Amino acid sequence: MGSCPCFGFFNGKKRKSDNKKKHSSHELRRVPSNVALISDSSNQSATSTTAPKRAITLTYEELAIATNSFSHDSFLGRGGFGAVFKGRLERNGQVVAVKQLDQSGFQGDKEFLVEVLMLSLMQHLNLVNLIGFCAEGNQRLLVYEYMPLGSLEDHLFDLRSDVEPLDWNKRMKIAAGTAKGLDFLHSANPPVIYRDLKASNILLGDDFQPKLSDFGLAKFGPSGGQSHVSTRVMGTYGYCAPEYASSGKLTMKTDIYSYGILLLELITGRRAVEEVKGHQKYLIQWALPLMKDPYSHWKLADPLLKGQYSNSLLNKAIEVAAFCVNENANSRPTSKELVVAMDYLVSRKYEPKEDKKVKDNWPEIHFSPTETAAMMEKDLDRDRAVAEAKLWGETCREKRRQENVVDDNTRYQLVQPSYINAKKKNIYLNCT
Repeated sequence: MGSCPCFGFFNGKKRKSDNKKKHSSHELRRVPSNVALISDSSNQSATSTTAPKRAITLTYEELAIATNSFSHDSFLGRGGFGAVFKGRLERNGQVVAVKQLDQSGFQGDKEFLVEVLMLSLMQHLNLVNLIGFCAEGNQRLLVYEYMPLGSLEDHLFDLRSDVEPLDWNKRMKIAAGTAKGLDFLHSANPPVIYRDLKASNILLGDDFQPKLSDFGLAKFGPSGGQSHVSTRVMGTYGYCAPEYASSGKLTMKTDIYSYGILLLELITGRRAVEEVKGHQKYLIQWALPLMKDPYSHWKLADPLLKGQYSNSLLNKAIEVAAFCVNENANSRPTSKELVVAMDYLVSRKYEPKEDKKVKDNWPEIHFSPTETAAMMEKDLDRDRAVAEAKLWGETCREKRRQENVVDDNTRYQLVQPSYINAKKKNIYLNCT
């Protein structure tokens, strides 16, 4: 997670808060009892049909034994909130991932408690399963189901020699699963805003099944007629929606913007923010001009795809990303619309050597009238430009044809006897 003044940090340190420790015990009482209820019945199939499974309490000793005293051999990686280790619980032999939070890191008691509550109360195929937690003394540890393929970041950027690049079909499958997890959160009552959607927080299970993880920054969304939630700006460089970064007003559309950036990462293979010669380069700034020009869409495709993708589906994926990163938050699609669009892309598998054109049954996403009018105007401008170009070309060709006819007539006259005799006569008269 990035650290800068606009993200609530100064020089990588937390802002001081006098009541940081005091309100943690009160968070449980403020959590609505119906947080796991889903308003959209179409999403119920992916949820647990039984009561939410409560996370178990584990001792520090148990987790030390499970991870061989947090040894280097058990180390899986390090995130913004701490180190992650692979372990096996002695009580049941289950293989787990243990996240040991840095005591001096960004995630404090409040974030720790929020994550335990969120993952205990909300369960879905596209949310990581929380097995248990430990809160002994100063130790804060979270125990998740083990995800054998690691994070999306491991398969998208700076690939190791033993990691195969993701093909087009896998990328769209990951994007579609992520959209479903996000829709589950947004459809809860009250809605939940994830607030930290990024490649490193998407874990991959067997067959590249994506699951959202790290819910320390998650927050309940607006309810009771409210349009937004005012909060301290938190998030990650490159993924944060511009209106949220500037005002602190949090809505579900904040997550949609982050999803658009994530989709661009899947398409391009580029990070949301990259360090180039000591300067930060943002993916959105590089991609936007190319996204606006349909003839430049191929330049956005990850070179590691080696051209193994459908141009029609590439254009559709870029179109979805473009709507998600719209500067006008109201013009961005909802999570449900994203699920429909991404399910369509997943259903159209890319088959090598059979780059078939996409049929005209692309699912409609109903955007705002203003956005629709802008799109229609853009199409009309393009049509007018094409028509003017054709007219200019025809005019130039006709002009050249007429010039060629004149030249041919002139050359014909120059070789005629009458013309030659007349020329000789003029020369004779001039001499006399």
